[in-house]
Amino acid sequence: MTFVMKLPFVDTVVDNSLVNTLVNGKKLGYEFQIRLSYYRGHYLSCIEELTIVVDGEEVKANDINFCLNGKEFTMGQIPYLISEFWNCNEAATIKVYLPGGLEDGEHNIDVTLLLRNAYMYIPGNTEKHNYAVLDSCGSKTLTLRNEERRED
Repeated sequence: MTFVMKLPFVDTVVDNSLVNTLVNGKKLGYEFQIRLSYYRGHYLSCIEELTIVVDGEEVKANDINFCLNGKEFTMGQIPYLISEFWNCNEAATIKVYLPGGLEDGEHNIDVTLLLRNAYMYIPGNTEKHNYAVLDSCGSKTLTLRNEERRED
């Protein structure tokens, strides 16, 4: 796999975006926002890797939902979303299923976000990795906001 670009135009993890998620009055997880750290948008199917580590513990892919354009997707759906476009100036919401949510206070969030640049073919790479990869990874410590997002 060829890594060609890391263009940190914006922080990947959005400031002041960490909240617990309430469903029917119960904390069922938490959510925060991320952005593409790049000068142009990408189709969601171009996401090569998206992993989340919170406070040193990796979140299982089955516990992550990716929300964009008013829609919510599982990580298993991402490779097939060939018509869902992520504009570079839009934040996506990452929802994590964690009964009880997060404790009050600061939490370190590490995001590994690698995207295929479909317009940058690299000859000679392996069959699976024929395109240059954009590194849009980021890390930030966020304080859990007291307000909670309700989904009743």
